[in-house]
Amino acid sequence: MGKDLILKTLRHEKVDGIPWVPFAGVHAGILKGYTAKEILVDGDKLFESLMEVNKMYTPDGMPVMFDLQIEAEIMGCELLWAEDNPPSVVAHPYSGDKVIPCKCKIPKKTDGRIPMVLDVMHRLKEEIGDQVALYGLICGPVTLASHIRGSEFFMDIIKDKEFAAQMVEFCAEVCIAMSNYYIEAGMDVIGVVDPIISQISPKAIEKLFLDSFTAVFDNIKSQGVLSSFFVCGDATIQMDVMCRTHADGISVDENVNIAEAKKITDQYGIAMGGNIPLTTVMLFGNQQDNMKYVVEMLDNISHENLIVSPGCDMPYSVPIENTIACVQAVKQTDDVREMIKNYEAVDDTIDVDLPDYDHLERPLIEAFTLDAATCAACTYMVKAALLAKEEFGDKVDVMEYKYTIKEDIARTKKMGVEHLPSLYINGELKWSSIIPSREELLAVVGPLI
Repeated sequence: MGKDLILKTLRHEKVDGIPWVPFAGVHAGILKGYTAKEILVDGDKLFESLMEVNKMYTPDGMPVMFDLQIEAEIMGCELLWAEDNPPSVVAHPYSGDKVIPCKCKIPKKTDGRIPMVLDVMHRLKEEIGDQVALYGLICGPVTLASHIRGSEFFMDIIKDKEFAAQMVEFCAEVCIAMSNYYIEAGMDVIGVVDPIISQISPKAIEKLFLDSFTAVFDNIKSQGVLSSFFVCGDATIQMDVMCRTHADGISVDENVNIAEAKKITDQYGIAMGGNIPLTTVMLFGNQQDNMKYVVEMLDNISHENLIVSPGCDMPYSVPIENTIACVQAVKQTDDVREMIKNYEAVDDTIDVDLPDYDHLERPLIEAFTLDAATCAACTYMVKAALLAKEEFGDKVDVMEYKYTIKEDIARTKKMGVEHLPSLYINGELKWSSIIPSREELLAVVGPLI
């Protein structure tokens, strides 16, 4: 049974297959003709869509809700909604004055959209809970801190380490409360989703935030429930410290070489999950591309302590047949390997022209992202770039290139961008997977004005 595959893998037991977890967050809506916003605010539509995910993608495990803004919304963040993406945070209630929220701000199970999510969890548990491992996803403490504090949080890490640690400690209490609600609703796995971690140095994580993460995962473990630590972006150098948070598994996206990362998680006896590319393969590829990626991944990595999944929340418009191709590659690997043995991917890269960086009229800041609308780390990288626009106005140009747009993918490749998000100034890489503080950014841009 699929559920047993997930639970045994996260318990690091021997299994007779490779578990498959489609992160069909907002993508679930397209299966029933609903927008992203509809399934994120309407429990009946969410439930209906998730039942279709179970029917079409035969998951061993699946998330109930993939929205990292639930907690932030309750705590006063203003959200910008979209029809084909989760909402993004556009206003931060704790920017400005340095104030740690009081404990009364910790979300209650009756607040915001939590009652809707809990209801859907109960309904799914009753319908498919004996067959599929259900994941309750919560916003991780560092990402939540950046949501409620804004870009100033990254300055706090440099200028006021004690305050940054206290803010994350409070957010960890929010995580513990949310975990408890989801565990009571019958979730088999609690996923702590913290994309911003890839933007923080391992040294800072260890000194300032490790105790908070450990408290979250220890609380989950104390209740007999399994856990997974989700990260987005290039978290290669953060892998070791992430393994010391007491999580049962770690899940990474396409920025991380999963085979190399798994060597680290194997040393700690932790399960590894990931990392089918979201756009170049799942969104813009064909069935053979998806099969080829999964088969080659499985042929180059040990299957013990492994869960195959998309790199993160699947884009809304991923073709259904591409996801089904992934299922086939995981569940019928030998047959699929034979099917694609002579397949060669077609190079359909669009030709793009790069700016003449030596003859720009004004400084040009280029943010290369997965998509600031869906990736929290990318959101704050773009916001960092826009700080220069706020400071210098029309004296500087700012552009975002998204890995969800074919032309932007081609530009990203032509520029030789290795990791997302990255920030370039006048064609030169300045920050790769590390979000600059306001002072750092202005110190680089200012002399160019």
